[in-house]
Amino acid sequence: MSKPLFSYRKFWAECFGTAPELPMSRAEMDALGWDSCDIIIVTGDAYVDHPSFGMAVIGRLLEAQGFRVGIIAQPDWTSTADFEALGAPNLFFGVAAGNMDSMINRYTADKKRRNDDAYTPGNTGDKRPDRAVIVYSQRLREAYRQVPLVIGSIEASLRRIAHYDYWSDTVRRSILLDSRADMLLYGNAERAIVELAHRLAAGESIHAIRDVRGTAFVRKRVPDGWRVIDSTSIDAVGPVTAPINPYIDTATAACATKGSEPEIVEPIRLIGDMAGKSAEQKSEQKVGEDAQAVIRIPAYEQVRSDPALYAHASRVLHKETNPHNARPLVQAHGDRELWLNAPPIPLETDELDQVFELPYTRLPHSVYGDARIVAYEMIRHSVNIMRGCFGGCTFCSITEHEGRIIQNRSEDSIIREIEQIRDTSPAFTGVISDLGGPTANMWRLACDSREVEAKCRKLSCVFPGICKNLNTDQTPLVKLYRRARGVAGVKKVLIASGLRYDLAVRSPEYVEELVTHHVGGYLKIAPEHTEDGPLSKMMKPGIGAYEQFKAMFEKYSRAAGKKQYLIPYFIAAHPGTTDKDMMHLALWLKGNKYRADQVQTFYPSPMATATAMYHSGKNPLKRVTHKSDSMPTVKGLSQRRLHKAFLRYHDPDNWPVLREALKKMGRADLIGNGSNHLVPARQPAKHHPVVTANTSSPDSRPFATQHNGVVNVPGRRKRTTRR
Repeated sequence: MSKPLFSYRKFWAECFGTAPELPMSRAEMDALGWDSCDIIIVTGDAYVDHPSFGMAVIGRLLEAQGFRVGIIAQPDWTSTADFEALGAPNLFFGVAAGNMDSMINRYTADKKRRNDDAYTPGNTGDKRPDRAVIVYSQRLREAYRQVPLVIGSIEASLRRIAHYDYWSDTVRRSILLDSRADMLLYGNAERAIVELAHRLAAGESIHAIRDVRGTAFVRKRVPDGWRVIDSTSIDAVGPVTAPINPYIDTATAACATKGSEPEIVEPIRLIGDMAGKSAEQKSEQKVGEDAQAVIRIPAYEQVRSDPALYAHASRVLHKETNPHNARPLVQAHGDRELWLNAPPIPLETDELDQVFELPYTRLPHSVYGDARIVAYEMIRHSVNIMRGCFGGCTFCSITEHEGRIIQNRSEDSIIREIEQIRDTSPAFTGVISDLGGPTANMWRLACDSREVEAKCRKLSCVFPGICKNLNTDQTPLVKLYRRARGVAGVKKVLIASGLRYDLAVRSPEYVEELVTHHVGGYLKIAPEHTEDGPLSKMMKPGIGAYEQFKAMFEKYSRAAGKKQYLIPYFIAAHPGTTDKDMMHLALWLKGNKYRADQVQTFYPSPMATATAMYHSGKNPLKRVTHKSDSMPTVKGLSQRRLHKAFLRYHDPDNWPVLREALKKMGRADLIGNGSNHLVPARQPAKHHPVVTANTSSPDSRPFATQHNGVVNVPGRRKRTTRR
């Protein structure tokens, strides 16, 4: 059991009280009566004192523990001057790239530099460096070499082990080594940073703190007393016994879903006090009984040179993400050992309520004046009701960062936040823009059995089908929606977060409530593809579930007397996708009269399972060996353009490349002017096609139009996680 988040004795500096806004300058510190800060957070985002911004959550949480917290937001990284603005903190610097990985924030999926930044005042794209965590850490080391340095945020979280980096097309070592930080906090880091702050304040050295969950650090060797499970090789020679297996699903019988693939025993070698024991003795040692077991994954040097070993390491890491049974991981980087402790224990409802009800101003820092911060404007009237996602979509980073166990706020806390928005926001017009989180409809959904949940190692609770142990009752969420829209002064509550339609169709009452009262004309939904090949690599449900939801959506829209439209999103060039798959998707789009105005191309984000597929050509959803089957990956620029062109089959700019591809595929029958054809045989008069498919950046904001019954479908920025 973890210590309750708000049970620590407050640090002595609590006598200074609550700051109106966390200081960003010496003058603000002087006004508060501070001679120094205890902790300083350096962030790549503008400082917005709102619970959707990581620096605000961590800053206000540490303030509630009694610490004096300063913020250095978007410093000039070309010198140390901005990093010295608040002086040296008494305890540590915390470094974060912001709410997004800095490389994803600055570059498109085609590796083109963006000119805008939604987290910067004025939406300019020049206020943060590439690889912000590393750059900020380097400047801090130059300015204050002896001050403890802790890195976090989604950039550090997703780069905590050796990882494939799309922009350099190489496997980079852990960001902990490149930043030269003392410690890395991964995931939602409230528990870890509060414990760390109190222990440092009590006089412990950061180099002696090695037992905090959700942390990573570097050590010289594995300490005595640890049993090492060696998972550094994947091809077995000769007979293989069945020792402790880091891939094993310890609740296979209880968690089995019809159609799911049974786990296969991997070739694992144990060292330490298990080496020399008989197979019977090894098999008697059950997973979880020994708290001193650590899994050694392939070293940085191995995964850098061997893509199959990279995929294997990714598989092991993803199997060790359940905080109730995960074991630490160790990965050699040269003569040093990168150590990852087990993930943090999820916050309880009362703890999460307190985190979201800290004294945020819900406004950008006053230093920004009237400058627009687009990301803030998008979320200022939205309410986050939960964390985590058990969907396990391989292209998404939410699960790696926030975990699969849903952390819920209470209904009362959510309603209080709505009332606070109503009473304090001068821009509030009566519309709550979103009531959701990483997923709109996972609030209060969980495993029916705590015992099964504590043992389960499945990557998803809803793939290849919905687990029989998963509670899918949406009644509490329907009740919340009704109570929220009944708050005095609230005209409408919209649902803008991504929706799991395979869960929604199990509750007609939920779909009716959603469609009747919470859709603003268009509802975003993400089937991602129509073909089983790519869908199985994404761990997404088949298109049949989407069709079922679409029928329910249209039924309840008609009953409500409303003209409303589904906006489906699709991904081009995802690993496992062939040209033929994209052709069938284009035919489906045309048959359903959908036209994508903008498209999303697969973006290999650090540590995602789909990124391991992209880099290695192997499928880490199954056992990986050097001889295991390769899978199609879309890497070449011309093929990526083709896949995007199929999504925009209606754009004349794309017709030449589509005609050429269809002929090569033996599908010239799809070229012509009939309703059964995909593209016309000729270009329109006076039309000069461009060389590339005419597609927008995959993260443009959504919009949609309808003409003559044809719904034009926008692309979107994939929702990113906080911190």
